[in-house]
Amino acid sequence: MNPVLIRGGRVVDPSQRMDAVADVLLVDGRVARVGQGIDAPEGAETIDASGLVVTPGLVDVHVHLREPGQEHKETIRTGARAAAAGGFTTVVAMPNTDPPIDDPAAVGFVLAEGMRSGGARVFPTGCITMRQQGEQLTEFGELINAGAVAVTDDGKPVVSGGMLRMALEYALTFDLPVAVHEEDPTLARKGTMNEGIVASRLGLTGIPNAAEDVMIARDLVLAELTGARLHVQHVSTRLGVQLIREAKARGVRVTAEATPHHFTLTDAAVEAYRTDAKMNPPLRSEADRDAVRQGVRDGTLDVIATDHAPHHYDEKEQAFEDAPFGIVGLETALGLTYTELVATGLIDLPTMVERMSCAPARAMKLDGMGSLAEGSLADVTIMDVRAEWTVNPASFLSMSRNTPFTGRALRCRAVRTLVGGRTVWRETQAG
Repeated sequence: MNPVLIRGGRVVDPSQRMDAVADVLLVDGRVARVGQGIDAPEGAETIDASGLVVTPGLVDVHVHLREPGQEHKETIRTGARAAAAGGFTTVVAMPNTDPPIDDPAAVGFVLAEGMRSGGARVFPTGCITMRQQGEQLTEFGELINAGAVAVTDDGKPVVSGGMLRMALEYALTFDLPVAVHEEDPTLARKGTMNEGIVASRLGLTGIPNAAEDVMIARDLVLAELTGARLHVQHVSTRLGVQLIREAKARGVRVTAEATPHHFTLTDAAVEAYRTDAKMNPPLRSEADRDAVRQGVRDGTLDVIATDHAPHHYDEKEQAFEDAPFGIVGLETALGLTYTELVATGLIDLPTMVERMSCAPARAMKLDGMGSLAEGSLADVTIMDVRAEWTVNPASFLSMSRNTPFTGRALRCRAVRTLVGGRTVWRETQAG
């Protein structure tokens, strides 16, 4: 593979506290040098990045790729390519497939399919409990040896506190991140949206903030008790943000996610029974949305993740109560984050890169990623922060189109994505 010289871009790499116009040289799949006036080696491909921003490749630690079992919604291959189109060089796949990823063979399948995808890198997770039933722990050591980077029952909570404590103690043996979907089913009551005025007006069963808050509180206590690494997924409530903030101040080993839809929308988006705005945890109140934004700003929510959840058109066309939860997010996350948080002045560009690249890589212990330091993997996102574009689901590379952001005007998009020094996406591929 020929060397690649990315010349003259604004290099933003929070891992090195770097924000300067510079060149980036990639050789043999690694970052060879970052600096000014680098001469192109013989045979090198030169990319003119003047006027563009060059960052460590974006990392999404929370995506659903639906394979095996629901390939009509997404495959590992299409998901990895959609990720690359969104500027992501790495994604972490959730294990709630059909069957769930709860043994080494299944982990190996996801890893192998990801390597064949030609898009972003794909790292599997394994279930915390067998078949996500909350009754028996999986063999964490075997899952790790097969390639799993974390364990999670995402899509379902670990209802038993005793079971989660055992999982955290077991994971501590390997210093393995345990990612948790926070929902007390006895409080959620099979609700379909946020509990509040909108739900009352629509006649829908609401999910109270408490369903999420009590589980976050419990799991933070258990993480503190065990000393294990806890990763709280898709935080949506103001009390949840505050609980995590306080736990971090006490030294609890916790990382936490904000999703673009939770810091952009409120439950008002569900009006007219819009199933594309049905997600779990649900879109909350304006106060909750603002708390999530502040959590991203001050680093309480140190990771921005999409919770990319593709669904077939027919499934989302059902009555609101029957439609599945979730939206796609890989191809809108960068634009939403820049438009909602950077362009509004809530955070600056380096902080956005920290939340979407460096911190996610650290949270999942993805060595060599989330940095452009010499010797790091040659995973690079080149973005145009001046770009103005409109969300058109018909152009998505994902197999699914379920997004509430159709027609929304955004700023900033990835124009080129490189994985291991190889271009896996460039803007001319856009539909």
